[in-house]
Amino acid sequence: MNLQRQPHETAFIETFADHWSAGGASRIEGLIAGYLLVDNEGGVSAAELSEQLSISSGSVSTYTRQLIERGFVHRVRKPGIRAHFFMMSSDVWADFIQAEQTYLEKQRSLAESALPLFAPGSPAWGRIQNMRDYMGWLVALQLPRGWQEFKRARDAAEQ
Repeated sequence: MNLQRQPHETAFIETFADHWSAGGASRIEGLIAGYLLVDNEGGVSAAELSEQLSISSGSVSTYTRQLIERGFVHRVRKPGIRAHFFMMSSDVWADFIQAEQTYLEKQRSLAESALPLFAPGSPAWGRIQNMRDYMGWLVALQLPRGWQEFKRARDAAEQ
């Protein structure tokens, strides 16, 4: 376990957290995600995240749980060690986009079921109609499949 980060790794983690929080998420969550992005050890313990990022164990627990729920992080075990470790898959973005696809489908379904409850032509009806159609449009783009196709083309061009 390399607890000494190189300066470029630390700078990346800090900048990543700044960008993450600029999008409305917690900076602490961004620090954890950034730290896991640069991990080369196959998983990081909660204790390491807490110590290396100078955050409480409660924050580690809260934000790793949220990152897991959103498809960014996986909880893993290492042989002979009781503690859980956190890691990102080699294609964390595919995991994220699949979780996002599920979210979009649920939101589209919610809007579809809510639309008949509002007066057609009312401002609320129009917003919910746009919600349904926007979510449906994004689902129809099949972003997970598009990402896989992009990667195949990229990898073929690099050979």
